[in-house]
Amino acid sequence: MARNKSFNRRNVFIIVTVVIVAAALLTVRLSYLMIVKSADYAKRAEELHERERAIKAERGIIYDRNGVVLADNKPVSTISVIHSQITEPEKVIKQLSETLGLSEAYVKKRVDKNSSIERIKSNVDKAVADTIREYNLDGVMVDEDYKRYYPYGDLASKVIGFTGSDNQGIIGLEVEYDNYLKGSDGTILTLTTANGVEIENAAEDRIEPVAGKDLVTSIDVNIQKYAEQAAMKVLEAKNANNVKMILMNPQNGEIYACVNVPEFNLNDPYTLTDSALNGLDQATLTDKQKNDLLNNMWRNASISDTYEPGSTFKVVTATAALEEKVVKLTDRFYCPGYKIVEDRRIRCHKVGGHGSEDFIDGIKNSCNPVFMEIGARVGVTNIYKYYSKLGLMKKTGVDLPGEATSIMHKPANVGAVELATMSFGQSFQITPLQLLVAASAIVNGGNIVTPHFGVEIKNKDGSVAKTLKYNKTDGAVTKETSDLMRQLLETVVSKGTGNRAYLAGYHIGGKTATSEKLPRSSNKYISSFLGFAPADNPQIIGIVLIDEPEGIYYGGTIAAPVMAEVYEDALPYLGIQPSYTEEEIKKNNIGTMRMPDLTGLSKADVKKMLKDYTFKEVYYDGEGDTVTSQFPLKGEEINNNSNLILYMK
Repeated sequence: MARNKSFNRRNVFIIVTVVIVAAALLTVRLSYLMIVKSADYAKRAEELHERERAIKAERGIIYDRNGVVLADNKPVSTISVIHSQITEPEKVIKQLSETLGLSEAYVKKRVDKNSSIERIKSNVDKAVADTIREYNLDGVMVDEDYKRYYPYGDLASKVIGFTGSDNQGIIGLEVEYDNYLKGSDGTILTLTTANGVEIENAAEDRIEPVAGKDLVTSIDVNIQKYAEQAAMKVLEAKNANNVKMILMNPQNGEIYACVNVPEFNLNDPYTLTDSALNGLDQATLTDKQKNDLLNNMWRNASISDTYEPGSTFKVVTATAALEEKVVKLTDRFYCPGYKIVEDRRIRCHKVGGHGSEDFIDGIKNSCNPVFMEIGARVGVTNIYKYYSKLGLMKKTGVDLPGEATSIMHKPANVGAVELATMSFGQSFQITPLQLLVAASAIVNGGNIVTPHFGVEIKNKDGSVAKTLKYNKTDGAVTKETSDLMRQLLETVVSKGTGNRAYLAGYHIGGKTATSEKLPRSSNKYISSFLGFAPADNPQIIGIVLIDEPEGIYYGGTIAAPVMAEVYEDALPYLGIQPSYTEEEIKKNNIGTMRMPDLTGLSKADVKKMLKDYTFKEVYYDGEGDTVTSQFPLKGEEINNNSNLILYMK
């Protein structure tokens, strides 16, 4: 009996000990959770009952080189609903559908969806958003947002690019510099119950958004306008497929203008233009067909498409020959209108031939047999050496997505025929930008520049966050060859095939081309002109390509005048002053005159009086017969050959 009592006492002791130890452990654990981890668990509980809504960051502005805004932001709102907080669903559906112009079925589907938050519509104008905010509907959120806005519409559309619904870059500079431009979104944190219902009178936490940085580009709005106007004029006159033009500073690679007409409206980028549809009925298009047409409409062909450059490429062949010293200016050639290479008869653009000519004549005449001869003298190995040195075997590195590169024969596969056709720009393909970079090196003293648009990244206070740097490689050609090529290419404009690019007072160098598209039997051409100015110290270089012009298609006839038209505006704008020879002054009536007073005169009297003046054009504004005012004003000193506007009543 005593033994049983002893046994029971021992068991009770063990049980009590276990209970005490367990209680002590639980107390320690509870103290740890309540004291040490209290802040952490309070934060977790808060996060569990917080609802998060994004505050969109303001996207950085894109400027031209003079501070003109190319891409801006317009304040808008995003309208969303939170299912668990809606107390009057029918009222919400009715008022949102009416105010936002949406079907009730569309809104009802989102109102009924039991999700944390459901977006109804983005990019809602501020006035409409303010109206919805005044409805004070439970469960309806009106959050600030930004919509990208492009003040110039279609200007440089394929360069600037546009953004998507979430303000992310889609094409062009918008996507290339997206990391700088996009900024960081903020957040609104709202306390809710376990069922997701917002707690009344609970303060919101707000993490402010950080605006994106601004981008300053090398684009000049005025030069871009000059170029687009000239390109559109020739596009319509020649009923061409498209016209491409790039204008660049050959000394540092800054691109002033890049034109790809027809352009598209950056504020409405998903609407196909008439030129993009090309006669197709949009209503019958499949989604794939529409996407393909949109991608083609957005495509920047100046950097994304390759072509056979034709005679503009002769500047490369001539440079290689001069560098290798296999030709002298006085070397004589004979052109009967063709050249026999192995079993091929390869013709010159002048069917009857140029006859006897020296190397200078060969360049001025753009004679194919001359260039086939000097190409053969240079040889395959050396010609590829200069292709490489001039950057033609790789991408230029331009700061835009989608750049293509050249399509060349492997040197081992180049025979006499291939070398002959390559010497005058056929049987391989490059991009217009690649040719522009190579030509820049040829005329700037031998420096390969990286073509680019981005110049600086700026903070919102205007301070410079980053100056963008680009590679520049010297030694592509010698200074002696560069100096000589500038002189030779100036004679092409002053006395040769590029004479329609001539501008009195300006020394312009250049080269024309008429490239026959593949297949050769199609009789379709690309007319082009490559030109730079001033010839002795180039500050601007440009290339223009007219794709499949109707009627006359020679580059010297239709492309060279386009560049002359652009340079006539761009050169004075850039501060490049004309320097006239005595012959030019006399031939072009260079000088000034004093503007006479024509007010009060009749049309008949005006015509008599203006016989002693040299106005270029006289425009009459109004239906009357008496001049009431004029521009320029009386007494002003104006240039000869100025335009005159007379206001009639």
